[in-house]
Amino acid sequence: MNTTYHVTVNNSNSFELSADQIADFDAIATSPDNYHILTENIPYKATIIAQDFFAKTYTVSVNNTSYTVHIADAMDQLIKNMGFEVGATKQVNEIKAPIPGLILEINVTVGQEVKENDPLLILEAMKMENTFNSPRAGVIKSIAVTKGAAVDKGQLLIEFE
Repeated sequence: MNTTYHVTVNNSNSFELSADQIADFDAIATSPDNYHILTENIPYKATIIAQDFFAKTYTVSVNNTSYTVHIADAMDQLIKNMGFEVGATKQVNEIKAPIPGLILEINVTVGQEVKENDPLLILEAMKMENTFNSPRAGVIKSIAVTKGAAVDKGQLLIEFE
């Protein structure tokens, strides 16, 4: 299986890099935060200026020009598609099924006020129970499933107002 990373530079340019492409990258560490990079016979000097490991964001200077780089692996992309971004500033308005499964329990009702981390529902998938907790405080706008219902990947489960 070939791992793919989604890379965004300066919040505007995005591209995909495979693990094989990264392995073929011609970069040599000259010190812990400094690198000599050679691509298409052109040398570059890169320095990691700042890094936020948990947000997977880095500020890199390449030949004295700074770039902000965000790197997302397959799990990060799945979490984002589910609406559960860590530290995200956008507000989550819907919960979708990450995998096919069976709704075992629904712990909320339409119009109910919930707090962050309140249990919303339990989805059984691959013989495991997955509890979905509220990603934020809010009011339940709609519940698109019923107890005992089979759901498909990406199917809407709950909406917030």
